[in-house]
Amino acid sequence: MKARLKRTGGDTLEFKDVGHRGEPLLVVDDLHTSFRTGRGTVRAVDGVSLTVDEGKTLGVVGESGSGKTVLSRSIMGLLPPRDVIKSGTVRFAGHDLTAMDPVQLRQVWGAELSMIFQDPMTALNPVKRIGVQITESLRLHLGMDRSEATATAIELLRSVGIPSPEQRIRWYPFQLSGGMRQRVMIAIALACSPRLVMADEPTTGLDVTVQAQILDLLAELQRERHMAVILVTHDLGVVATRADDIVVMYAGRIVEQAPTKTLFKETRMPYTQALMDSIPRLSDPSGIRLHAIAGRPPDLIHPPKGCRFAPRCPYAQDKCHQSEPPLRTAGSPDHLFACWFPLVNGVSTAPGMSSGSSVFGVSGGSGTPGESADASTASDQVPPAPWSLADTPIDPDAGLEPS
Repeated sequence: MKARLKRTGGDTLEFKDVGHRGEPLLVVDDLHTSFRTGRGTVRAVDGVSLTVDEGKTLGVVGESGSGKTVLSRSIMGLLPPRDVIKSGTVRFAGHDLTAMDPVQLRQVWGAELSMIFQDPMTALNPVKRIGVQITESLRLHLGMDRSEATATAIELLRSVGIPSPEQRIRWYPFQLSGGMRQRVMIAIALACSPRLVMADEPTTGLDVTVQAQILDLLAELQRERHMAVILVTHDLGVVATRADDIVVMYAGRIVEQAPTKTLFKETRMPYTQALMDSIPRLSDPSGIRLHAIAGRPPDLIHPPKGCRFAPRCPYAQDKCHQSEPPLRTAGSPDHLFACWFPLVNGVSTAPGMSSGSSVFGVSGGSGTPGESADASTASDQVPPAPWSLADTPIDPDAGLEPS
């Protein structure tokens, strides 16, 4: 692949092809992002490290407030100019993005690294026609004139499934449905053929059918353009068949990381299993109670001592509340987890745990979140889930029903 030169002014950056040398396209090393507030410092991203190879998809999963969106914006460099504390490095195609000034970052945004934002209604400019918003990056980065950029924008709209693109290129965002606005966001993100796309909850607020269409479209365009994708979502069902690797985040940190099939078949972190247990199933009886993780995510201004998931974990022991578990390998170097008493074949290795049934999933279960519980206590106090990963292994090849 030939290096591309950008036309945004200042010193022109050269982005080399690192794939043929066996190097990752993106390397994030010990990234920290904190925000100063009136109550104290919020540690939103706390020591995250990951890599993404060219043409691959990385899924980033976690509850709301786990740090997923802040992580993606930190990688992009889209953070507020004040009251932000940043450290760590983000290397993209041989360049350290964290060391770039705004002029240099403008050569990266849209051209080499782009983002599909969570809410297209607020991400799109409501007083500009969508054609103007698509052609802006084409003219800035690729030096196209007005007519060439307009023709390219029409083809981009057609490629993302917008009907009658010659007419709709003159429409405003409010004239489009939610699904069509998200398709426009994808067209903008892919206009200059970036090598990495950050998709931050790209199907939020869309119905299930449209969700599948958007995700299928993104996967098809990824294959055609051989680009890498970071898919940020709270839904493990979304990434089960669409990601090569998955990172599970909790309270600003990575708690488990593995290739997709490995993560589903050899889950080690109780939080990851809790997320899986919360996925609704079409096979569940009508009217069944949804599974929820008891308690709430921790306050990131004053996080708990030890494992941050311990106050909500039914397997937590004294050690979990006192000492923070490091990320360690689970038999293979590409499977990492942070737990003192990991799951093995769906069963916790914590002392006294012998039952394979999941004890997650019942909202408001008796007992204080974070109390240590043995097998008899768990079975007496919390009804077992109607299915568990131990009894019904999830096959990523078969897929999960969308929530």
